[in-house]
Amino acid sequence: MPEPLSPAALRELDRAHVWHPYGPMPGRQEPLVVESASGVRLRLAEPVHGHTELVDGMSSWWSAVHGYNHPVLNEAARGQLDRMSHVMFGGLTHEPAVRLAARLVEITPEPLRHVFLADSGSVSVEVAVKMCLQYWRSAGRPAKRRLLTWRGGYHGDTWQPMSVCDPEGGMHELWSGALPRQVFAAEPPAGYDSEPDPAYAAHVRELIERHADELAAVIVEPVVQGAGGMRFHSPGYLRVLREACDAYGVLLVFDEIATGFGRTGKLFAAEHAGVSPDVMCVGKALTGGYLTMAATLCTSEVADGISRGEVPVLAHGPTFMGNPLAASVACASIDLLLGQDWQQEVKRIEAGLNEGLAVARELPGVREVRVLGAIGVVQLDHEVDMAAATAAAVGEGVWLRPFRDLVYTMPPYVTGEDDVARICRAVCAAAREG
Repeated sequence: MPEPLSPAALRELDRAHVWHPYGPMPGRQEPLVVESASGVRLRLAEPVHGHTELVDGMSSWWSAVHGYNHPVLNEAARGQLDRMSHVMFGGLTHEPAVRLAARLVEITPEPLRHVFLADSGSVSVEVAVKMCLQYWRSAGRPAKRRLLTWRGGYHGDTWQPMSVCDPEGGMHELWSGALPRQVFAAEPPAGYDSEPDPAYAAHVRELIERHADELAAVIVEPVVQGAGGMRFHSPGYLRVLREACDAYGVLLVFDEIATGFGRTGKLFAAEHAGVSPDVMCVGKALTGGYLTMAATLCTSEVADGISRGEVPVLAHGPTFMGNPLAASVACASIDLLLGQDWQQEVKRIEAGLNEGLAVARELPGVREVRVLGAIGVVQLDHEVDMAAATAAAVGEGVWLRPFRDLVYTMPPYVTGEDDVARICRAVCAAAREG
């Protein structure tokens, strides 16, 4: 083992060589150096604002739902390492991937029956789009190759996913002239508990009907729009989409990468509406934040349609597809989640967020506070000062990652009541200083 680098040396090398997400090169802000993590705490290599540990309010971008260094997930990883960490999935198969696919079919909404194991959430959306386009090409309707979505969404940073992210004011506006031109409905009216607006429902139906001959699919994030703005909408709009897609011959794709595995209070957000998509993407919490893996599920109708086409195979095959190490941990993570009263834990966190964030409504510059499941959002009336907001949260002993006009939290489900309260104090402090 090489001698460990000092925090100062790490930062110097980091600044010289490491390109961080959504940042310039070299970086303008010094990242905190994390030495280890356990439970819901990130252990820092040196004190920052008097803290050597931070409560993680982000679940490592919403994935580490069980916290860190969990003995069950550690054992799953170690046990698989002793057998094999990887083997190609072309022409070969193995128990972890087969078990994972079967488990996903078991727990996701009917009639999703077939599972393509991808490398990341964004890639799973690429695969979903490819499935839909290839389905219609196989059906002799190659003109059906556009997608419809509503504004305010986010589906990833690779090419096709960027094309269905909000084209105005988002991080992908730079590519607006080069991306495929998709069809955009207005943002769904806000409010999980609100009654669906008949005028908006009519607007969406009319767009689907008008473009039906060129639409391969409608793709949305069900109930919660994530990185596009952390907005919540009525589940009733998912029923509107399902009915319209059925009526006009369009596939329906749900991106559950951020919402899946209990985050909204249901195992999958589609359950809030009682409808099923033709294609569904999952990721993030799939492996409990241990390894990168995602999955694209589809119905037998979609799979059979592709398999009857001129090219009777799904033309996609990542090198690390079905990685046995990731699949083993994913199986263990799903069993760990479903083997406990996760719904009660999410409800407990929801209650703590509602109580702790209530005071934020009185802060100057706060436009709205909203909570759903283990998601808490404070929306400002101005662009957040990320450096100031982050420093304020760290000062409270919490790690948050504000963006745009939002200070928000998605804690691990194992976060205790005292730590939920601390996270809420940190969100309020970040909103006040940011």
